This record gives sequence, C-alpha cells and structure tokens, in this order.
Amino acid sequence: MSGDADAHGRIFSGGPWEDRYGYARAVVAGPYVLVSGCTATVGGEVQHVGDAFNQTLTAISIALDAVEKAGVSIDDVVRTRMFVVNAADFDEVGRAHGQVFGAVRPACTSVQVAGLVDPRMLVEVEVEAYRVDRGEETR
Repeated sequence: MSGDADAHGRIFSGGPWEDRYGYARAVVAGPYVLVSGCTATVGGEVQHVGDAFNQTLTAISIALDAVEKAGVSIDDVVRTRMFVVNAADFDEVGRAHGQVFGAVRPACTSVQVAGLVDPRMLVEVEVEAYRVDRGEETR
C-alpha cells in the first residue's frame, strides 16, 4: 500500500518494509500521532553509511514528514526514542537530535540495541506528537 494516508488515520510513505512487514509509517489515534521507527533509508537504500550523525538527521526528517502529513508540526512533538547500535555513537546521535529538536525539547529516550534490520543502519528514531487544540492553553 503506498500513498499518504487512509481513512483510518494510517499514513504510508511507500517505504520498502511497510507492505512486507504489515505496518504504517504513522498512525493518528485521537490527538496522538505515533510514528513508527524511521531509519536513514531513502528509495530502499541506506544513506550515510558509517555516519551516525547524518543517519539520525535523515531518520528524523523522514519521521517529521509523517508528522506533517498528519497535520501537525515539529512543535507538536512530545516524545522521541532513538535506538542506537554502537554506544560510541550516542553523542553524535544526541547532537543531531539536539540540532533538530533543541527548541522543542521533547521527552527523549536513547537505548543501545544489538542491531537493526540492515547492518549498515546505525540508528532508528521513533517520534510521537500530540495534536493540540489551539484553544488549549498548555499541553
């Protein structure tokens, strides 16, 4: 299934694993936008092999594209999770996260994992956003 969204609030990017593994890039559930793990994969090819900083920026960009397709913005991001293969890359991954989210300051969890679906992938990023009713005073 490719395209942007369906009637049930599922957003699809057309990525290579969505159909094969049976998931959506993101799901809108009430006020929440839940973005599946994103890696630095574009057109089926892993980008920035060996470069955790730029893989993180690319993965975040893919996640934020899904957030925007759901009708919210980076300012609505309330939580991120970063799955990092090499402990030595935590600082680079964190700096990339800070470059993008420094003004937003979502809750963030970073964990080391044994590996990802492709050994060239160094990081996977999940994002959650909350649709604020613009009449609400705070989140």
